[in-house]
Amino acid sequence: MDNNKNNVKWFRSAAPYINAHRGKTVVLMFGGEAVSHENFANIIHDISLLRSLGVKLVIVHGARPQIEERMIQRNITQVIESNIRVTDADTLVAVKDATGSLRLHIEALLSTGLVNSPMHGSQIRVSTGNFVIAKPMGVRDGIDYKYTGSVRRIDSDGINMQLNYGSIVLLSPIGYSPTGEVFNLALEDVASQTAIALKADKLITLTEDEGLLAKTGELIRSCSVRTVKTLLDEKDCHVRQLLLRAIIQCGENGVERCHCVSYQSDTALLQELFTRDGAGTLIAKDHKEQVAIATIDDVGGILELLAPLEAEGVLVKRSRELLEVEIDKFTVIKKEDVIIACAALYPYSDAKMGEVACVAIHPDYRKGNRGGRLMTALENAAKQQQLAAIFVLTTVSGHWFLEQGFIEQPTNKLPEGKQKLYNFQRKSKIFIKEI
Repeated sequence: MDNNKNNVKWFRSAAPYINAHRGKTVVLMFGGEAVSHENFANIIHDISLLRSLGVKLVIVHGARPQIEERMIQRNITQVIESNIRVTDADTLVAVKDATGSLRLHIEALLSTGLVNSPMHGSQIRVSTGNFVIAKPMGVRDGIDYKYTGSVRRIDSDGINMQLNYGSIVLLSPIGYSPTGEVFNLALEDVASQTAIALKADKLITLTEDEGLLAKTGELIRSCSVRTVKTLLDEKDCHVRQLLLRAIIQCGENGVERCHCVSYQSDTALLQELFTRDGAGTLIAKDHKEQVAIATIDDVGGILELLAPLEAEGVLVKRSRELLEVEIDKFTVIKKEDVIIACAALYPYSDAKMGEVACVAIHPDYRKGNRGGRLMTALENAAKQQQLAAIFVLTTVSGHWFLEQGFIEQPTNKLPEGKQKLYNFQRKSKIFIKEI
């Protein structure tokens, strides 16, 4: 009975994420290593579930280990130049064999509909075709790469037509040229160019690790594309470099979100998309406006931003001296070094809560989800300080905080120290959000 209740609670908590992803276009990328892993059957079940929830899915699979296996079977010598496979005529045969077999294998798994299986009644349609137009890499530094190519163009109209029909589109690391030739392509090139051409909402990459790892080996829960650039290291293996560059390219060309999760976990994909904390790494597109911790040089800009709201009685007035002392509590959004939004977080560590205060956005910039970005930054800061909830006292902005996931609560839900300072004349409403 308890398990059933927990399942229902989880399902309810997932509802906002289900609604958010319905109708969105997602490119899902994984290598041949993922297909060979024992957990791949669970990934297929999750893909089926995503489609049944209304997600438009394009799957791009790789085949590097399978190609190498075919080459060994045929006694074909592998030639690698500048970390790129040279694809001669014999190698191309192995490439076609490996990618074709994998494509058929994935199609077969997606067609499963056995009774008592997670895919019973799913009836998924899978569409494949010549959606990737390729060009040869040609001769570089005196090396002829022959049938190794790169993406010239993605037939986005053709793919969107199939997605609108309700099909999952399955792409292999193979491209076709107008001259009728076949080229061996990099998985990451196909996935990133497809996501960009479709103006996809997300690129999801399945990797061996939990997600993107910092140079210290720790999992990065969330970061910007700018941070991903700092992870690029020529000493890393070529596949990791290709992955990072694909994420960077997507983020710089309109793809709002990239996710990196492990193909070894049987829950990671759904956790990442349908729970608050996720399971891997979320990479957000860089904004021209920068979110940053305030410094002493920002005091003047913050005071200017707060002054109109203090004059209206919306915010309690703060002196310059107090603001200078508390400046490290503030987070700001800057546009060309001008502060256009700010908010502060005051921790109550004993109660494991933090107070959100001084939320202000310049009138010219109150559209564009800047308030949401500030709240996300404060929530991340609160988590780093091991706080379990954040709260806010407000007289006029209650509805906005409700939209951000806060819940109105009585005064006795505040930390003891804040209860003693509560101004009963001001009669601010109290909103709390668990994080």
